[in-house]
This record gives sequence, structure tokens and C-alpha cells, in this order.
Amino acid sequence: MVFGTLSGKRFNWLPYTGVLLVLLSTSGALLAFQRIRLQDLREENDWRYPSGADDKTEWTFARLRYDGFYGGGFNRRGGSRWTVDYPKADRQYVQGVRRLTRIDARSIEQVVDPDTDELFDWPWVYAVEVGAWDFSADQATRMREFLLKGGFLMVDDFHGTAEWQMFQAGLRKIFPERAIEDLANDDEIFHGLYDLDQRFQVPGVQYLNSGRSFERDGVNPVWRAVRDDSGRVVVAICHNMDLGDAWEWADLPEYPERYTSLAYRVGINYIMYAMTH
Repeated sequence: MVFGTLSGKRFNWLPYTGVLLVLLSTSGALLAFQRIRLQDLREENDWRYPSGADDKTEWTFARLRYDGFYGGGFNRRGGSRWTVDYPKADRQYVQGVRRLTRIDARSIEQVVDPDTDELFDWPWVYAVEVGAWDFSADQATRMREFLLKGGFLMVDDFHGTAEWQMFQAGLRKIFPERAIEDLANDDEIFHGLYDLDQRFQVPGVQYLNSGRSFERDGVNPVWRAVRDDSGRVVVAICHNMDLGDAWEWADLPEYPERYTSLAYRVGINYIMYAMTH
């Protein structure tokens, strides 16, 4: 018999030892579950626990971290919008690049800052929501040097007249005198790995609720560019479309596959162009 004392009296604990063991084992199981769940969270949110960031590869998805704001007409919270779709869009896009090409692509994206010379380490750079970007004089100078020394910038996910004007204002700080031109269907940038004579508007995920492929007054998609003195495209402009959303929601069954497919093909052609020009 197992006895103890309780209020000065002998007390038989034996009938309660089973309950105690159950409680102890349950507590242990809960602690183990919590440890497993924490690991699950790390796997589900792997962008917080990146691996492969130091891999040496021939191409890396580099995302531009810019300053910026939304003004009165945009009816949005203030602040820079460079993180939109980050990092899911970046990583799912890289997965597509790895499957569809032989490019040795790094699995983890790189955030690049126009305040430092590290910008020059990443020759292909993507910027999102550029209808709200802005640059200081020093940043604009560094961006101009980066592009004229062989860099390539792809801009995406901005819509309508007002955001186009904000985009132009930022771009003029980088290239005050260079013209923006419409890209013809037969331009070589559309005929790298894929022939993309026929393209269409790629909408954001808002399409699933609105049924509209456009946002604001951005009814017609436009594919534009800025070139250097040799004719090389240095800024590829995707206006009135949202390729980043198509990458981000490629795993959503409700998002139409045709939009994701075109978004991947356009992006891959831009990579091919940037790496060969």
C-alpha cells in the first residue's frame, strides 16, 4: 500500500496514481505536440526560416526595396509597397523557373536596396507596385549606374492613369531624358524561350471576386520599356497587369491557369533576355 499524509491523517494514494500518470503523460504529449507544431509552423512559414540563401547560383530573384508612399488620390495607407506578394510570389516563381528551364536558380529571393552598392551584385531585379515608388537623388544615381552597367529592372502590378504618373515621376529621377516606348510584338524580348506574339491582360487575384481583369481605369495592358544607348532594354514595364499575383496564386485552383502560364513565360523570357544582353 502507498500511504501519505493529508491534514495529519494517513491517506492511501494508490487509487489516484493512475490518474496522476495519465496527467503526466498527457502533459508530456502536449509538450511534444507543441514542439511538433512549432516545427510545422517553421515549415509552413519557411520564409522566416530560410535555407539556401547562401547558395552560389547563376541567377537569383532579386526584389527591389524602394521608398515611396500613396498620395491622396489612392485612398490607401501610407508607406512603401515593395513587399506586396512577398515572399510567396518570389519563391513560387523560382520553382517554375527551375522546372521550366535549365537556369541554376537560387531557391531564396534576395531583397536589394538602392542605398548600397550591393545592388550591383544582382543583375536582374523585380519591383512591384511601382505606382507608389520614389527615390532620393543618391538612390536614383545608383539605380541609373546599375542599369547602364548591365542591370535589368522588371516593374509590375500598377494600374491606371494616376499610378502611371507616379511611376513616371520616380522613373524620371533615374532617367530624366530617356523615353519610354511601347514594345512591339516582334521585339526579341518576347521571343527568348517562348514566342509571345499574342499576350493578354494578367489580372490580380481580385479577378475572382470582381470578374474584371483590370483595376481602376487600367483597362488595356501595356508592355513598355526604357532602353540604353545600344538599344538594350534596361527597364521592362508591365502596366495594367499583375504578374506577381499570378505567381503567388499559382497554387490556387480557382485562379485560372492561363494567366499563371503567361505570367511565368513572360518572366522567364525577361530573365533570358537580361542574361544574354
